[in-house]
Amino acid sequence: MLDVIGLTPAEEELYRCLLQLTTARIDELAHRLHRPREQVVAQVEALRTKGLVQPTDTDPDAPLRPTAPDVALGAALLRRQEDLEAARRRVTQLAEEYRSGLRRHHVDHLVEVITGTRVLRDRLRDLQNSARTEVLWFCRANPLAMAGPENVEEFDALARGVSYRAIYERDMLLEPGALVDLAKGIAAGEQARVLDRLPVRLAIVDARTAICPLVPDRDGGEPSAAVIGRSQLLDALLALFDSHWRTATPLRLEDPLTEPATDGRRADADDRPGDGYQPDADEARLLSLFVAGVPDKSIASQLGVSRRTVQRRLADLMAAAGVDTRPGLAFQVARRGWI
Repeated sequence: MLDVIGLTPAEEELYRCLLQLTTARIDELAHRLHRPREQVVAQVEALRTKGLVQPTDTDPDAPLRPTAPDVALGAALLRRQEDLEAARRRVTQLAEEYRSGLRRHHVDHLVEVITGTRVLRDRLRDLQNSARTEVLWFCRANPLAMAGPENVEEFDALARGVSYRAIYERDMLLEPGALVDLAKGIAAGEQARVLDRLPVRLAIVDARTAICPLVPDRDGGEPSAAVIGRSQLLDALLALFDSHWRTATPLRLEDPLTEPATDGRRADADDRPGDGYQPDADEARLLSLFVAGVPDKSIASQLGVSRRTVQRRLADLMAAAGVDTRPGLAFQVARRGWI
């Protein structure tokens, strides 16, 4: 073990032998260690140089005696410790340079900036075509790169079993034809919810890649976006989506709303009282838009019915829920799980 400070195993063995004898001549050491005399002479000289052996007299043939190892080897140990500390600092420096280089390498690969409507649209399509498990969307009004009807890749992905969860801004529901497009996606398997406002536009595919615009919509010009790979930034975006998903209102748009019966009342109106009442598909669709905050006029326009029909249906639903205000209806919709 002492070879780390320059003491060979043969020299250490000779020194230990001398410690046991207290004093000994060259010939005695050679005999005990079964070594040639010339070899022992050379090893004794090496130990003397290192301060571990000294003669008992000036006579060249005088017996040898060992010196204290802590005194003789202390300086060597100190020098070794200093060398090791210097080496440790160097390794630490090299490790930091390695991590710095690795971070630069990862940044180049984990965050890519793309610019232009066509480039952004192509990347969104490529990501959906490569999706295997789930696609998440923050869909704001006035799309930057790809309107809903242009996103045919979603239907292909849904058909092969990819899950879609999308949160829409309420203003999107007010755009002409928006509900028709949303209904097609929901009918194909998309899970859709709505919020009054979304913080950013966002798409995340398979929890491995996200696309997020870099500048506000109002800045104009060609859109630019960051394509983000697996990283803490991606984890933060996933958490952002999940937090908004939990508070968003589900959308039910599978079936078209129909006009009422000729007597001005739904045929099954008398069958609705009680806590066990469950809205049918038409009513669930209407309620999802109502709870999302869409005005009556816009609901009527989007669903292709009269405003009076929307108001009558909501009044019927308030009666079924046992309330006489719209806020009360919204509360009961959430409490009873009607949508």
